[in-house]
Amino acid sequence: MTNPLTLLYRDEHLLVVHKPAGLLVHRSPIDRHETEFALQYARALNGGEHVYPVHRLDRPTSGVLVFARDSDTARRLGLAMMAGSVRKTYLAMVRGWPPSRGEIDYPLREEPEDRRLKGLEQPVREAITRYRTLATTEIPVAIEKYPSSRYAVVALYPETGRKHQLRRHMKHIHHPIIGDANHGRGRHNRYFAERFGQGRLMLAATAIAFDHPVSGESVVVQAKPEASFMEVLSIFPGFALPGQAG
Repeated sequence: MTNPLTLLYRDEHLLVVHKPAGLLVHRSPIDRHETEFALQYARALNGGEHVYPVHRLDRPTSGVLVFARDSDTARRLGLAMMAGSVRKTYLAMVRGWPPSRGEIDYPLREEPEDRRLKGLEQPVREAITRYRTLATTEIPVAIEKYPSSRYAVVALYPETGRKHQLRRHMKHIHHPIIGDANHGRGRHNRYFAERFGQGRLMLAATAIAFDHPVSGESVVVQAKPEASFMEVLSIFPGFALPGQAG
């Protein structure tokens, strides 16, 4: 069986990989029928030894994913994430043209994994995302009421880690991410699914930076989005991937 993960970084304590879109990180009550997970493939990259997921990526999101090779490292890095000292960068394609840069400070209600809890009121948590617009384009296709349609590539820098935060925040400012079935615009999603033969979520985790939980040294891991993502970005003439620092 081919391992779908790409190894990006490994040392005595950490394993960092690129996860393709469509792969769950670990078992979920929402997808009980699934049998393949990033966790098991990361274990294979670790010589069959147990690994500890430090954070998560939604199933349709591709990109950089960190595992710890021991429980103490997982605990330390988890605390660093809770303290906001781990810096993440995402790349997204959105509908419309957002401002050149901005900050979305919009609290989000928690979304429980267990569907049995969805009828219960959940707490609202602080949620902050910074963004920067990297490229814009306008295509001569009437998808809604206008004769042409506008899109942008944005870099997203979450300062908190709420469930579906980036997708919900971009919807909140009326620039939903292309391919987002739950928070996006169906007409635009269908157009790109038909044009490129695949309806992926246009959201990729492209970089993570943190102080090593054991050595204290700065660690920066970057990953170019996978081919299916870059193919859709071909609608942006001359677009080149930027540096990843937020």
